[in-house]
Amino acid sequence: MTFEFESIISGNFTLINYSKMRLAMAQKKLLQLRSDIRAHYLTNEAAAVHKLIDDLDLLEEVRNRIVDQAVVLVEELRRADSPGVMETFLGEYGLTTEEGVALMCLAEALLRVPDEITMDALISDKIAPADWSKHLGHSSSPLVNASTWGLLLTGKVIHPLAGGSLDVVGQLRKLVKRVGEPVIRTAVSQSMKVLGHQFVVGRDIQEAMSRARGMEKKGYTYSYDMLGEAARTAEDAQRYFMAYSKAISSISEHSSNTDSRNNPGISVKLSALHPRYEYTQKKRVLDELVPRLSSLVFQAKNANMGFNIDAEEADRLDLSLDIIEAVLASPDLKGWDGLGVVVQAYGPRAAYVLDWLYALSKRLDRKIMVRLVKGAYWDTEIKLAQVMGYEGYPVFTRKAATDVSYLACAKKLLSMTDHIYPQFATHNAHSIAAILDMADEVDNFEFQRLHGMGEGLHDLVMARNKNRCRIYAPVGVHEDLLAYLVRRLLENGANSSFVNQVLDEKVPPQRVVRDPVAMILSYPTIENDKIPLPSALYG
Repeated sequence: MTFEFESIISGNFTLINYSKMRLAMAQKKLLQLRSDIRAHYLTNEAAAVHKLIDDLDLLEEVRNRIVDQAVVLVEELRRADSPGVMETFLGEYGLTTEEGVALMCLAEALLRVPDEITMDALISDKIAPADWSKHLGHSSSPLVNASTWGLLLTGKVIHPLAGGSLDVVGQLRKLVKRVGEPVIRTAVSQSMKVLGHQFVVGRDIQEAMSRARGMEKKGYTYSYDMLGEAARTAEDAQRYFMAYSKAISSISEHSSNTDSRNNPGISVKLSALHPRYEYTQKKRVLDELVPRLSSLVFQAKNANMGFNIDAEEADRLDLSLDIIEAVLASPDLKGWDGLGVVVQAYGPRAAYVLDWLYALSKRLDRKIMVRLVKGAYWDTEIKLAQVMGYEGYPVFTRKAATDVSYLACAKKLLSMTDHIYPQFATHNAHSIAAILDMADEVDNFEFQRLHGMGEGLHDLVMARNKNRCRIYAPVGVHEDLLAYLVRRLLENGANSSFVNQVLDEKVPPQRVVRDPVAMILSYPTIENDKIPLPSALYG
């Protein structure tokens, strides 16, 4: 009896020691992965891209098959009755047109014009010289034609000459002399509001959810984003916290499905919840932001809805991972699969972040969501690195490299579905075709698109493949709207953007969905030789 008892005790001690050893090994692995992430903040871009191509490991014949599948999607999209608002708009006002450039300059500058005199000068400079009349009636979209009138300072103000041609510039100059700059200023501001509201689902969460019902009937789910910039003061942070909390309460009323993946969710910016969300304030941020974020997370968990932590600037990534680990470690979250993390593929660290998230979810025995995006702050990251004089950039300097990174990360995520629910946010037919090809028989993932963008493409994919699709839906008033609108227009208005090219019949479908691996390898250098390294900017 004594021997048996001692054997049981000895066995228990062995089991306990083994468990401790496994935890120690798992923690050591996490620390090593964090070290890998930090080591690739400013890395050799060419080496990083070649490693991603090796990790992607797609034969040329497979890549050609993916391009063929993507071409079919583009051709179907061009035949569709409603390809999408953004695609149609950029078909008229892309950055290849003088009017498109004028519009971008105007929208971007309106965000920070300090006084009315400067605003009047800006309007005169950007609007008056542009030939908006050539866009009238060209688009198949009534919205775009209406927007053209809005950019002519609305149809209520400018009318075609009876029986004559429309001399827009001449009429505009006469109008300015007749009614004065304040009227024009108001009209331009109003036209930008009208345009912006096509890409924001509602002014508040109630309006947004009401407007979302139509798409929900088509099978879409939603992730709501409360628009706003980073908190500058403690009062700002408290206001944003209350806005998130109220939004979660409202969304929870519509979260009736037992599977959190089928319920609406919310996206949260950490910079909105703390005025000093920066690495130099790490201890304070962990002490103050972690409890604040945890409160919102528990609220979402009780509603069984999704809660995504948005990605922001590259220099905040390391701190965000500390916060995510601290929140996810709470034993109260066990059994809930709704916590999500956004990862930006335009950074060389993206694949290493995925490895760390997977290892963390395994160690904590959690299931999480990961939204893979290409990245929304590229120009900011380039400029910040140049200002700081870094030895390299924290983002890839060619779009094709970002596309390769996105596909490599997507392949990695599809191998992690035992602990991670992948969410692929993209409006690119090639990316979608590649994911569907790589997924094979894996169906535990979803696609995502922005409200006002990619509707036609995602409708096709949902109809053909029965994939889940979620709409990322911004919610906010005009003051917060313009910053969001400008970012969307700039990132999708570039000549190389899929959204910009997809409806342009002059661009062959094969060119719109080119293989990013072949494209990046065709350049004389992997890194963009037109963008000097920050440290060599004045060399």
